[in-house]
Amino acid sequence: MELKSKLLLGTLFLLMTAAQPLFSKDGAKSKEEGTVTFADKSDQRRVDVLMDGRLFTSYIWPLNVMKPVLYPVITASGAEVTRGFPMKPRAGERVDHPHHVGIWFNYGDVNKLDFWNNSEAIKPEEKNGYGTIHHKSIVKKDGGKGHGVLVVTATWDTPDGKKLLDETTELHFINQGNTRIIDRITKLTAGSEPVSMADNKEGVIAIRVARQLELPQKDQVIMTDAKGNPTTVKAMSTEGVTGSYRTSEGIKDDAVWSTRGRWCELNGTINNEKVALVICDHPQNAGYPTYWHARGYGLFAANPLGWSVFTKGKEKLNYSIPAGKTSTFRYRVVIHNGSDLSDEAINVLADDFAKKY
Repeated sequence: MELKSKLLLGTLFLLMTAAQPLFSKDGAKSKEEGTVTFADKSDQRRVDVLMDGRLFTSYIWPLNVMKPVLYPVITASGAEVTRGFPMKPRAGERVDHPHHVGIWFNYGDVNKLDFWNNSEAIKPEEKNGYGTIHHKSIVKKDGGKGHGVLVVTATWDTPDGKKLLDETTELHFINQGNTRIIDRITKLTAGSEPVSMADNKEGVIAIRVARQLELPQKDQVIMTDAKGNPTTVKAMSTEGVTGSYRTSEGIKDDAVWSTRGRWCELNGTINNEKVALVICDHPQNAGYPTYWHARGYGLFAANPLGWSVFTKGKEKLNYSIPAGKTSTFRYRVVIHNGSDLSDEAINVLADDFAKKY
């Protein structure tokens, strides 16, 4: 009887431990924190970010992508949450919007140049309407227990090589077991002339997700960019497609597009495992709380600057950065696997982010 009692007590203890919340209310930290390290492979135009010795993501700046991006992005259990195309296409995924690569940050109208839609698919005779973000340097890479930081610089350039903006970005990578966090703090500094970021739907931080995290949709859709160029998003089989959006305001799925909120979650199933992606806005960002440029076909973006499109012309925000001044944009991206995230857990993560930077 004594042995049976001990076994019963042990089983109860394990069940109680498993039922405890993933995040504590005082700091959004799980009990388990692993390591974050970096492998500088600048000769291959990338820096790998490793968590517990395994690839989490890479900061890359290939010549055929017109901005630095984080790609791929991988959960703690090894599932890729980013689309493979155009870098490494996978069977059964969409091949639209070749400028949608990994996680990126840019905008569709910077001094009337389109940085968002620039890609190899743009015809040479049309390139004069597009800008490019060029990686310049790695300022810092510092790993450690539970947290690592990568600081990089870039320039936002015109087609003829004129610099519009200097960018300095801090990428904080946080390892909390099954929860992986990217805090992006980007500072954009104008030169001797002001830089306009006119009202535009294409921006600013975005993830193009794996097919499994798209919303189940059967209809063909034709999307048009700011220049009127159409892209057909073809109807596909919905087998294995499990994505669902929800925001801090309780709005769900396709209805999320053009609404505002302090955070938005995209959840689904990959390899029979629950996966959740969250983007958190920051109270000090322009346009807070952000509008969500979140589409069922796999584009998950936060755009605080595109008011006109999202309000059907009722409101406008023609943002600009004065000459010599700096604007800062702060975003948290959460990648979680193994279980659902409650509103309470996401609010803890959002609150922690708001206090930290």
